[in-house]
Amino acid sequence: MLYLNILFRNLSMPVKLIADSGSTKTEWCLLDGTKKKKISTQGLSPYFLTSLQIREILEEELLPKIRQADPDEVYFYGTGCSNPANVKIVKDAINAVYRKAKVSVEHDLMGAAKALCGHQKGIACILGTGSNSCYYNGKKIVKNSPGLGYVLGDEGGGAYLGKKVIQYFLYNTFDADLMDRFHARFNTNANEILDAVYKQPLPNRYMAGFTSFLVENRGHYMIENIIEDGFNDFFFNHIYKYRESWSMPINFVGSVAYGFRDVLADLCHSYELQLGKVLKAPMDGLIQFHK
Repeated sequence: MLYLNILFRNLSMPVKLIADSGSTKTEWCLLDGTKKKKISTQGLSPYFLTSLQIREILEEELLPKIRQADPDEVYFYGTGCSNPANVKIVKDAINAVYRKAKVSVEHDLMGAAKALCGHQKGIACILGTGSNSCYYNGKKIVKNSPGLGYVLGDEGGGAYLGKKVIQYFLYNTFDADLMDRFHARFNTNANEILDAVYKQPLPNRYMAGFTSFLVENRGHYMIENIIEDGFNDFFFNHIYKYRESWSMPINFVGSVAYGFRDVLADLCHSYELQLGKVLKAPMDGLIQFHK
């Protein structure tokens, strides 16, 4: 009888589809009982894409990989999903693809907070293509230092750091060795860069692509200065705005945070802050949270 009850509970568990979407890519995970399947598609930012465009991306990049799945619940955490208009853009697209599912759309910062902190209090920070931060009380986001996007903000994020690399190159600030390395690595020029930044779509992704130059040239004092200055700007403009940061762990998620976690550790030590988790991506934490 006990076995039948357990079997019945497993059979009745809802199929869940979880998404963590940044500007560059979206990580998906289909949870069906104890089984899970991870899928990747391009980023789904409502700042740059319409509801129809998001729907087309889902139909072209997601559905073919999980064609037999019919999720009961969809949990979408995405960049730009902090205001009702953008939430509606994403929700309409998902509802059009999965008509029977219960759909929840929240900001990627909430996803980061749940993945990093679970049900505990803490500071949650995103350092990916863009950047953001909040104080999370274990249930909801209580404080949020405003994210101003890649033009006015995103300190410490990939687009911010990549922009610095571009500036050093275009202003001829790099020394001769780094200039040669830059030319060899990217094979581009000022005209191509300016066209990509000011005339082509998704310039934030383009600029973030130059963070690879920082990764590949660690140890050079100019490279280390760019990285440290970018993170210092994030600490001063965001983390320092939370009085809770002095008594609670500072947690980070994102490819940039993970790639430069040694710098984050040094800065937290220097500023007498407690470094918490540093995750490359929030998906595993979100899977645990939604189980």
